[in-house]
Amino acid sequence: MRRRPEILVLVLVFCLAAATTAFASTVTYDHRAIVLDGKRRVLVSGSIHYPRSTPEMWPDLIQKSKDGGLDMIQTYVFWSSHEPVRNQYNFEGRNDLVKFVKLVAAAGLYVHLRIGPYVCAEWNYGGFPVWLHFIPGIKFRTDNEPFKEEMQRFTAKIVDMMKQEKLYASQGGPIILSQIENEYGNIDSAYGAAAKSYIKWAADMAVSLDTGVPWVMCQQSDAPDPIINTCNGFYCDQFTPNSDKKPKMWTENWSGWFLSFGGAVPHRPEEDLAFAVARFYQRGGTFQNYYMYHGGTNFDRSTGGPFIATSYDYDAPIDEYGLVRQPKWGHLRDVHKAIKLCEEALIATDPTISSLGSNLEAAVYKTGSVCSAFLANVDPKSDATVKFNGNSYHLPAWSVSILPDCKNVALNTAKINSMTVIPSFMHESLNTNADSTDSIGSGWSWINEPVGISKASAFSRLGLLEQINTTADKSDYLWYSLSMDIKGDEPFLQDGSQTVLHVESLGHALHAFINGKLAGSRTGNSNDVKVKVDIPITVVPGKNTIDFLSVTVGLQNYGAFFDLSGAGVTGPVKLTGLNNGSSIDLSSQQWKYQVGLKGEDSGLPSGSSSQWISRSGLPKNQPLIWYKTNFDAPTGKDPIALDFTGMGKGEAWVNGQSIGRYWPAYIAPNGGCTDYCNYRGAYSPSKCHKNCGKPSQQLYHVPRSWLKPSGNILVLFEELGGDPTQLASATRQTGSLCSHVSESHPLPVDMWGLDSRSGRASSPILSISCPSPNQVISSIKFASYGTPLGSCGSFSHGRCSSAKARSIVHEACVGSTSCSIGVSTSTFGDPCKGIKKSLAVEVSCA
Repeated sequence: MRRRPEILVLVLVFCLAAATTAFASTVTYDHRAIVLDGKRRVLVSGSIHYPRSTPEMWPDLIQKSKDGGLDMIQTYVFWSSHEPVRNQYNFEGRNDLVKFVKLVAAAGLYVHLRIGPYVCAEWNYGGFPVWLHFIPGIKFRTDNEPFKEEMQRFTAKIVDMMKQEKLYASQGGPIILSQIENEYGNIDSAYGAAAKSYIKWAADMAVSLDTGVPWVMCQQSDAPDPIINTCNGFYCDQFTPNSDKKPKMWTENWSGWFLSFGGAVPHRPEEDLAFAVARFYQRGGTFQNYYMYHGGTNFDRSTGGPFIATSYDYDAPIDEYGLVRQPKWGHLRDVHKAIKLCEEALIATDPTISSLGSNLEAAVYKTGSVCSAFLANVDPKSDATVKFNGNSYHLPAWSVSILPDCKNVALNTAKINSMTVIPSFMHESLNTNADSTDSIGSGWSWINEPVGISKASAFSRLGLLEQINTTADKSDYLWYSLSMDIKGDEPFLQDGSQTVLHVESLGHALHAFINGKLAGSRTGNSNDVKVKVDIPITVVPGKNTIDFLSVTVGLQNYGAFFDLSGAGVTGPVKLTGLNNGSSIDLSSQQWKYQVGLKGEDSGLPSGSSSQWISRSGLPKNQPLIWYKTNFDAPTGKDPIALDFTGMGKGEAWVNGQSIGRYWPAYIAPNGGCTDYCNYRGAYSPSKCHKNCGKPSQQLYHVPRSWLKPSGNILVLFEELGGDPTQLASATRQTGSLCSHVSESHPLPVDMWGLDSRSGRASSPILSISCPSPNQVISSIKFASYGTPLGSCGSFSHGRCSSAKARSIVHEACVGSTSCSIGVSTSTFGDPCKGIKKSLAVEVSCA
């Protein structure tokens, strides 16, 4: 038995090595498509960023992507992760790019490697290492020799690494596309004439690396030949490449949007996403990529923004925890299947596009006996019935019907056959292991972080320093400290009133302490990171100390000259008498500075320090405290999160690994959310918000591979104040499974063409299956055939309902892993003649 794990390891190594020999191909392109081994291909891709998940998660994520109908995985390459210190590289663990690419190859999928090396990606500093900022004479992303030298050095290193492992398609590997630069065209006008020479240099440099595969530049309308310019956005059906020799490609189809601390949770409806995909292929596209297909987690201090949340779920088809999001994943899988049924026609010719009426359009791909068509209704409000090739077709508003044979509908983007899954989190106490010395048995110990200067490395300067230039982003924290003697005859003390401390900061958050006590705090937000605050304080005659703890929440990652965006207290800082108006400007005084926290330098995140205090009287709801506890991992295999209810803001480490910043105290605005999201009409990030009036993020992912069965060490640095005893673990589970299919739905796409082959009409089918193969459907929560109302979790009977529906569904489903039921009167009888009916079902699995 002891040999079996070794055998498995050898098999995996062999598979990874062998996988690189299975892709022998030449990669070119023409005006229609990417061409592999001389054959045009219709390709569907999805983004997975390897550092935002763990190596243990990668195989399952990749397989679920393949099962969802993807041909390719796209990823950025994260310079800041791979070269955190100049000439010191990290390609281990979550940064093992080669392993990730080989795992994609082992699954039989292609790779699009977006080297950048600027990536945006809501990643800290846009993916650039902060040390780059300190190279003398450097100017980012322009015709600047120091920058170009560093960019070429890193790009060439990545290309050479891929070549050494034979990972390019020209070597028989899976990489069929690469990208240089990223969305530069959105901001290049700010750089003037130097932008054009920079882009030409970048293109020439990339091509000179001789990868044997095409390079792309996204959002770069003047991308020089042979670079392919591509589109990013929510919709790219109207995009046209800059040459009639280049294919129409969509490198970022935004499957949702990113979450910001202080913001509501974004949601993009699957009907709209499917509509956008179908429209793109309808109008001549042959390659599209979901950004993101799995978003993952911003571990450590990797978030950009500023104010990007730790969760990078992105409302993607595979959620942050690695589970498929239904019905989005399933509906898009069906869209991919329908489009692939059209591939022979799509690659053979350009579309012939014609109008079927106002906001109604047909696109036909026909060559010889092969014919496929897309019928679109782009009206955001009104359904329509159209005539096409002598037949009538009902087109819901904002939808596309796909006809692989120009006659029979395989799928309509507004009609979902896939089931809906409502996730749930099962909470339990952290099961902390209390030390025997802890008389209250809380299991928590603590250390107070000193207010103000506490490290020997502190230094003094005249005036106020900008934070990023001072810390080099080694920490989120910078202390500003000023000691001053105030005479009793100072004007603003004469009337006995309070004094006002006026502070202006470039952001992102500020805590002001007067004589060691917190006087006030203020934070910026994702729309305005700057802080400007007036704090009433009390000073005394004699010595007074002002301490500012300035806090960054991820560095700017987007925009022209984003690298020059500052942070920290840059002034003015003034003391003003509340009544008499007299003031003192403190900005140019001798300030003392401390980079980072004493606890960071003392190694507290590992939990191994001997300084921890374990006794009764655990301090709660006080700022600047480190907490530690031990806990057991929840049993089972379900993904795990920590629920930070009761805490304020800080960072958390599990067994020495940072799970990221937490900030449950930052509440989303009360307004802007609706119970019902209308998918019709153009999507934007402000549409279809969820979670208003609640913490932007309350649950924080802890990868199971980071945990031991027992004795796990959790360390928190609490910045604002909170109660750690309220923390709980939560396992991500499946709540209810639902499906709602009408008589007007097409057959499942897997059954497309069945009618024509059998010579008789088939009814639509409702299918439900438990997410795990060891589960069965245990109960029927709701079943109604007729005119049911509502959505999953809140279904209700409409004006008519078959009395037999529940018993029929019960008999077909309970005790089975999955079930399929015909949606027709022949199954349920006719409870309301002359009315279009549907079947709604909600079940539980156990």
